[in-house]
Amino acid sequence: MNGEKKQSESTGGRLYLAPMEGLTGYVYRDVFRELFGGADKYFTPFIGPAEKKVIRTRDRREIDPENNKETNTVPQIMTNRSEDFLYICRLLVKLGYREVNLNAGCPAGTVVSRHRGAGILGWPKELDQLLYGIFEGLETDPEISDSGLRVSVKTRLGLRSSEEFPALLEIYNRYPLSELIIHARTRSDFYEGKPDHEMFVEALKNSACPVCYNGDVNSLEDYREIVGLYGDRAESAVMIGRGVIAEPGLIREIRTGRKTEKHEWKKYVDTLFQRYREELDGDRHALMRMKEVWTYLGKQFPGRIRELKDLKKAANTAEYESAVMRIFLG
Repeated sequence: MNGEKKQSESTGGRLYLAPMEGLTGYVYRDVFRELFGGADKYFTPFIGPAEKKVIRTRDRREIDPENNKETNTVPQIMTNRSEDFLYICRLLVKLGYREVNLNAGCPAGTVVSRHRGAGILGWPKELDQLLYGIFEGLETDPEISDSGLRVSVKTRLGLRSSEEFPALLEIYNRYPLSELIIHARTRSDFYEGKPDHEMFVEALKNSACPVCYNGDVNSLEDYREIVGLYGDRAESAVMIGRGVIAEPGLIREIRTGRKTEKHEWKKYVDTLFQRYREELDGDRHALMRMKEVWTYLGKQFPGRIRELKDLKKAANTAEYESAVMRIFLG
């Protein structure tokens, strides 16, 4: 789980691969690391207990140490119940993990309506009670207390308005978080509009723990703008999600200045598709995953509109591979 060496010296800052449901699973993380690498941490899509505290098979695969040998993986947990959070922590500690992340940022309606993800931000007392229960358990639970387990939080600035964030930050500051990762939007924003950099800077000034930026980092220029927000601080931290799916070489470019060549994109999609075919149940599921990836990666091929439409409509492996071949012929 900690095989990848740190590479932050070249930029002066840490770079993380964001968790994205359906996209950044263990197959993706491994292919990305192998071909482009460079992330200091790789966060899993959120996991959470189902009824009767049963961990789903797909979640068990995400956290299986055998599937995370070469990456510094941080499992992300989605819940609004401290007992469920601690239940998963006990399992993760046994598997060798020493850091977990609480999801307080997912904007999906089905999540928010249950006061989970970004939904809990609209109920500050529930958030405070959740964190209190988590950290009390970390101190008193005999299966966790001696593990040195660290807890970070991935949050948004509020449910409806970024003006909610100062009060939320007061709550976060009551607890010994290892890091506060801030998607600089509210839940109501989803992924639209410009992130609130001004409020992020306020968080940098007032947070009791290290702060990481997340939101709309799609290029080297975007990254440099965000690093500028850190001012004279010794080290920055930036989490990138959609920007990496659209340009898998982005973190490497930030590290080294080296841009991705077309043949690297081809190797990337071919390798990823093959790994999905090996790991998932049938080619149909592999095709679905690749179509999700191409939703973002297709931006690199603005002149291949017809071919991208054919790829989206592909009903089988042959049709998909034909569309891919034509995209790269241009």
